[in-house]
Amino acid sequence: MTFTTRPTLRGTFGMVAATHWLASQSAMGVLERGGNAFDAATCAGFVLHVVEPHLNGPGGEVPAIVATADDHIPKVLCGQGVAPGGATIAHFHDLGLDLVPGSGPLAATIPGAVDAWLLLLRDHGTWPLRDVLEPAIGYAKAGHPLAAGAAATVGSVEELFREHWHTSAELWLQGGELPQAHALFANPAYASTLERLVDEAEAAGTNREAQIEGARDAWRQGFVAEAIDVFSQRPFRDSSGRDHSGLVTGHDLATWSANWELATTMEWNDLTVAKTPAWGQGPVLLQALAILDALGEPGELDLGTERGVHFVTEVMKLAMADREAWYGDVLDSALPALLTKPYARQRASLVGALASDELRPGTPQGRTPRLPQAYAGRRGSGQDLSGTIGEPTVGATGRTRGDTCHVDVVDRWGNMISATPSGGWLQSSPTIPELGFCLGTRAQMFWLEEGLPSSLAPGKRPRTTLSPTLVMREGRPVLACGSPGGDQQDQWQLLFLLRHLAGGMSLQEAIDAPAWHTASFLGSFYPRTMEPRSLVVEDRLGDSVIAGLERRGHVVTRSGPWSLGRLCAVTRDPDTGVVAAGANPRSMQNYAVGR
Repeated sequence: MTFTTRPTLRGTFGMVAATHWLASQSAMGVLERGGNAFDAATCAGFVLHVVEPHLNGPGGEVPAIVATADDHIPKVLCGQGVAPGGATIAHFHDLGLDLVPGSGPLAATIPGAVDAWLLLLRDHGTWPLRDVLEPAIGYAKAGHPLAAGAAATVGSVEELFREHWHTSAELWLQGGELPQAHALFANPAYASTLERLVDEAEAAGTNREAQIEGARDAWRQGFVAEAIDVFSQRPFRDSSGRDHSGLVTGHDLATWSANWELATTMEWNDLTVAKTPAWGQGPVLLQALAILDALGEPGELDLGTERGVHFVTEVMKLAMADREAWYGDVLDSALPALLTKPYARQRASLVGALASDELRPGTPQGRTPRLPQAYAGRRGSGQDLSGTIGEPTVGATGRTRGDTCHVDVVDRWGNMISATPSGGWLQSSPTIPELGFCLGTRAQMFWLEEGLPSSLAPGKRPRTTLSPTLVMREGRPVLACGSPGGDQQDQWQLLFLLRHLAGGMSLQEAIDAPAWHTASFLGSFYPRTMEPRSLVVEDRLGDSVIAGLERRGHVVTRSGPWSLGRLCAVTRDPDTGVVAAGANPRSMQNYAVGR
């Protein structure tokens, strides 16, 4: 029997896997009391805002992919807010900026997470809002043992809080002291915000859906929008080294809402893999699978060998190069052409025996790719980022920085969801004192250059890294998975899917297996650098494999034996009803529960 850090859980009732055990168990409690997967996921989402505040927040965003027991067609829940009305390239250039800052109010898009969770609950849940929010309100009001990572994050930005972000200091440096890991920590302002949302909901009527709409109105047009509008006008220090006020207004919140759209799908190995459209990076996973198919590799590629690591790395570089040239929130998307077999064969022909140091986007249907003019000057700056930058889990040097969250749920009826909440990190922007949370910084993923798919424009979504995954077999959902990790999310998910779906490993075996990733493409986060031929590996790959990779030209960084990958996953066999789950052990925080 293969040793795993935890068992692959199996049962028939329901499963939850999330990046914090309090979220996992809160969601499981919903399932136990008769709620469905969407009630449970919404509950987990709000709990994550409280217990992983350094990894996500109410002012952030969430994309999710769902399939219901009645409608197996995978749908994307878009909780990615757009750029506010005043966010023009000209405005940033007038401020003397050539990049959107990685922190501070100026980098905010319209907060989308809360509206998206409420939309999910309205359309597919069964529980009233009060019951769903009860655990989150309890943890915010009475306190929860503060995650060690959250305490460490506050320590990393202590000087910024004390000198510039005084509203954040009031919340996170209570009594003038740093919070201690595992000590009870409460956020009464956010508890009050949630309680007021419930009160506003119940004042809207007795109908469950009407109540949820009442809460959405209070968020988008009521007291939350009013507080954000006023606070956003205050200037604060950001990663540019200067003070800037924000651009998000109450009008922006009132005129945007979360929405549903069809997932982007691809057939692979008798399965259908579903991802977000190209406003997210998710289709790079589909491209990578298609290119590996064109190489004839997936069924026989040994990911524990030098050859396996090399081929997967080079394929992902090609997919990520296409991300830089073609992905974005645009009407004339090149994505359909990028996912064809002939195009995958063209890309596969570029994979050689040695590590490439080039960014090589393709020419789908003969279209000429265009990269940002900044590309040439963004190689290996070596800049030491402050603790304010959020999601990139591990840098090219192996240094651990930010992160994000994930939750997967499957219930006994066959409802399934994969969601990746993120943004609005406590370190990303100053706390809005009346609300108990801050805005996000997802606008840093826009380019301040005209004519690119991911160029900044009002009302446009940034090309996010958030990348949930749903897998179907014969039209029925069988697996939901995802991972925190910025640009690494789909790299780590690719390894997991190859090991589990093509290699036959159990969920936990595939999650535990040694991971790696590259940063040999333009990063999505400020300051948008590239590390050619970089390869960050868990040194459990072995000395001989690592030496072989170095001979192939990879610039290898050993990141420790248990440092990369943050996978969560749940599955359901639609023929037997057996459900299963696994969760990453590396952060010592992810947890799967179920029965």
